[in-house]
Amino acid sequence: MKKILGIGNALVDVMTILDNDDILEKFSLPKGSMQLVDNEKSELVKTQTVNLKRTLASGGSAANTIHGLAMVGAETAYIGSIGRDELGDFFESDMKNAGIRTILSRRDSATGTAVALISPDYERTFATHLGAAIELGATDLKKADFKGYNILYLEGYQIYNKLLVETACRFAKNENMQVALDLASYNVVESNLADFKEIVEKYVDILFANEDEARAYTGMEPAGALDVISKTCEVAVVKVGSEGSWIKRGLEVIKIGTADVKVRDTTGAGDLFAAGFLYGYSIDKDLEVCGQYGSIMAGKVIEILGARMDNSKWQEIKSLIAGIG
Repeated sequence: MKKILGIGNALVDVMTILDNDDILEKFSLPKGSMQLVDNEKSELVKTQTVNLKRTLASGGSAANTIHGLAMVGAETAYIGSIGRDELGDFFESDMKNAGIRTILSRRDSATGTAVALISPDYERTFATHLGAAIELGATDLKKADFKGYNILYLEGYQIYNKLLVETACRFAKNENMQVALDLASYNVVESNLADFKEIVEKYVDILFANEDEARAYTGMEPAGALDVISKTCEVAVVKVGSEGSWIKRGLEVIKIGTADVKVRDTTGAGDLFAAGFLYGYSIDKDLEVCGQYGSIMAGKVIEILGARMDNSKWQEIKSLIAGIG
């Protein structure tokens, strides 16, 4: 089995159920996007939604993927930065309890939070205050932490610290690791397009994108985007929501369907798709099976609120994966 190392913005998700989308308009948060906000705006959003139903969960895109991988038995590690506070302790404990090797820097800043605003149609919009998460820098990375791992998984949100991403990729390639990247959010791609393209062309072996991110990256619809992306990396994955996903490697093109599920919240769907795909990839399954694993895990997580499933859901996932073989 290939071992997987993730690096990401270590956040605690504040999952909040909205009665309507008025709060998105009030705070100029484009629906479906991830917006970086300062501490003041983050606190205002939390205050304005304090009477709505909410839950806390450790999160951040790469952390969700690594957690999912660990829960199905992959050997994993995670690098991130948290505060010296209760939320930081909460984040670390949750990851360790899943069996993940944690490599966490502690900062004086508060642990980052992502307020996930879930609309009545289940679309989610993030108002993210990175806090201590953004203080992770290239100098925090140690070559020794990459030894023994086979795949480096990066979330696209880290493109704002290009030196960190480049350093991680160089360390990974020096250890003959493959690099997997999720593009994260269409607005992040739009504002950092040149940097994304440089990183992908130099280092990335597996690229995940949903249709909006793929369009922002290539200017094309999913089929055309898949072709363009596949020319710059070994494996291209374009997710098209309820229509499933497309995978391409060389001349091999695979269509993956979706599971028949009742959608409650789409938070974590992309992260858990990546977890399922990479789990299959780590045990040398063919790309179709990797995609099916991804579809199973994405399908199960959208049945719940947030990106952290309970043991009963994980047992369902493991049973479904075993049924595919």
